[in-house]
Amino acid sequence: MNWINNYVRPKINSLFSRREVPENLWTKCDECGQMLFHRELKDNLRVCTNCGHHMHIAPRERFQALFDGGAFREVAVPKPVDDPLRFRDQKRYPERLRAAQKASNETEAMLVAEGEIYRTPIVAAAQDFGFMAGSMGMYVGNAIVAAAERAVELQRPLVLFSAAGGARMQEGILSLMQMPRTTVAVEMLREAGLPYIVVLTHPTTGGVTASYAMLGDVQIAEPNALICFAGPRVIEQTIRETLPEGFQRAEYLLDHGMLDRVTPRGALKEELATILRMLTGLGPLVHGDLPRPEVEPQPVVAEPEIRPEPQAEAPEEAPAEDSRT
Repeated sequence: MNWINNYVRPKINSLFSRREVPENLWTKCDECGQMLFHRELKDNLRVCTNCGHHMHIAPRERFQALFDGGAFREVAVPKPVDDPLRFRDQKRYPERLRAAQKASNETEAMLVAEGEIYRTPIVAAAQDFGFMAGSMGMYVGNAIVAAAERAVELQRPLVLFSAAGGARMQEGILSLMQMPRTTVAVEMLREAGLPYIVVLTHPTTGGVTASYAMLGDVQIAEPNALICFAGPRVIEQTIRETLPEGFQRAEYLLDHGMLDRVTPRGALKEELATILRMLTGLGPLVHGDLPRPEVEPQPVVAEPEIRPEPQAEAPEEAPAEDSRT
């Protein structure tokens, strides 16, 4: 019976047992419902290969694709006071923060970094919509101020990627005070003569849109991004009218003069570098160095040995005759 237990039964179980497939191998597109393989989706910067829908992308993953070689240095951000209002709804505010930090592996809703894109030095800041909907709290305000101060210190332009549901209600009026604070930070860049470019991603709403997200020298948006102060559903319920198709989307705002460009995520790096080099007076865009030409080694030809020619010996002089003879 040992051969049945040791060989036959495991073989039968392996044939009929259900193989467990990890759940994170496939992602369903919210727009078209297509199932996308995780590696293919990551290589395409989390843009659906079927319909072109731009999904949420974490700031760290965005920076790895944005900066040359994926190399960047994080800029330190001062940490604000924890739970200044002792806020509590269904959960305490510190509990929500810890849950968001565990889910995103980030400290807060904004990441600030410095590096180069196509050899163009910049300072960049990006909001993480996966961290409490990218809500603007005191940390986000500190991050934008730190990014502006670092840009002025290094004399580099600042590029900001916005993605937020608005102000963070757990911080109340302290959150709303970040709107004038960030406006002052943008003014620091203007006084220093440094470009400030904003890339609005889906969604950018609330107090973020009413402050630093709409103060850029150049306003760029990703396709079909929702950009507004109050959402379309709230507006429809208020005015009791049906809104136009595509209302408050990036393409609609571009047609009505609120944006300068709508650029797909894959072409964003080159466009940012081109605009920044124009605004800062740098030369044409540098994609990279060409490889040095390979020179074929020339065969070594041995030089002929040069021997010195023998010198002719001087003839012996005849002895002089004696005058006495």
